[in-house]
Amino acid sequence: MKLTSLEESIVNKIFFFAVWLAAFCISVLATAQSQWRGPNRNGIYPETNLLKQWPADGPELLWSFEGLGIGQGSVAVADGKVFVAGIPDTLNSEGYLFAFDLKGKLLWKKNYGKDWTGIFPGARSTPTIVDELIYFESGNGKVYCLKTNDGDEVWSVDFFKDLKADSVQFGFSESLLIDGDKLYCTPGGKENNMLALNRFTGKINWSSPAFKEQATYCSPILINHNGHRLFVNLTASSIIGLDADNGEMYWRIHQFQDNKIHANTPVYADGKLFISSASRKDSSGLVMLQLSPDGKKAEIAWRNKEFINLSGGFILKDGYLYGGAYLQPKWFCIDAKTGQTKYIAKDLGGGPVIYSDGLFYCYAEKDGEMALAEGTPEQFRIISKFKIPLGKDQHWAHPVIADGKLFVRHNDALMVYRLKD
Repeated sequence: MKLTSLEESIVNKIFFFAVWLAAFCISVLATAQSQWRGPNRNGIYPETNLLKQWPADGPELLWSFEGLGIGQGSVAVADGKVFVAGIPDTLNSEGYLFAFDLKGKLLWKKNYGKDWTGIFPGARSTPTIVDELIYFESGNGKVYCLKTNDGDEVWSVDFFKDLKADSVQFGFSESLLIDGDKLYCTPGGKENNMLALNRFTGKINWSSPAFKEQATYCSPILINHNGHRLFVNLTASSIIGLDADNGEMYWRIHQFQDNKIHANTPVYADGKLFISSASRKDSSGLVMLQLSPDGKKAEIAWRNKEFINLSGGFILKDGYLYGGAYLQPKWFCIDAKTGQTKYIAKDLGGGPVIYSDGLFYCYAEKDGEMALAEGTPEQFRIISKFKIPLGKDQHWAHPVIADGKLFVRHNDALMVYRLKD
């Protein structure tokens, strides 16, 4: 049967609308293939069949690279590539994004512009990878969208020139959050304190003045609480919850740290938020917030001022919180319901911690030991440990587990270890 020209026109319009709708749905439903502290930003990596014990000198070193330059950001691993940023030459302060294949071959190295060479210099952000795009924030407060195949810039936004942000003492350290077609970030300042950008164009989707404070050094989370979507992050002295869809500020909880350093990403579970800062003041330490059913209110359920964790993160597992103390040989187990300390183990220096396949991976920030550990409410037991052999200065970058491998960045050096037989 031959269609009339009118019928053909209608069919074509329906076809092109269907194609557009499919592309739109893909973009809206898009989630990160790799981001800060794992797929849910909680330090838990969904790998299986990993080694349960290491040789005395550590698991097999598959490959390494020296020459990243200074930086504390973790790697991103997606689509057979490894991405990481650094500043090879602090005299000119140019930042570079590196891309490797999974065997360690350098695929490309791209100059993205000036990065942080102030106090504790180095590239800070962990790249977020979505489809064929890289999202990255410099310590100087510039957000980039780059192509994964060559690092070419798609768009960029400057916190100071475009958004009137306030400066921060130690450089912007946020790892960007992507959800659907939105990019969430926290420039700080009086006007565009927290905002959502269109991730394809960099244009503002919504902007909130929030509590009008400076930004701090943590990365945000987006939670679905009883069907209500909340954007949660910290600023200089606040924990803040916003409506993720329009930026309406729901609540603010005071949280203190002497140098306005809040570097730990909040963790959410079952209507509860856990946040940790490194101070013993009355409004600091580890705090648990209970959200109202609609998420529009938050109340402090408990505080534990004994747990002093600056930037190492912590793991919520089976109703207990596990994490290390800042620059001290202390590993805590804390009851998530009550906030009471179950015990403190002293077999390893404190630092970043992640979790995978039933075991904890602990990276001592002071002496650079990497440990494999078992944690239960009864004990924290070191199974294996070894000294990270390459790099210098601070051991601050959080390890990453992907593709059966452990990725450890120590400033200028990247080391990749086999975690499967």
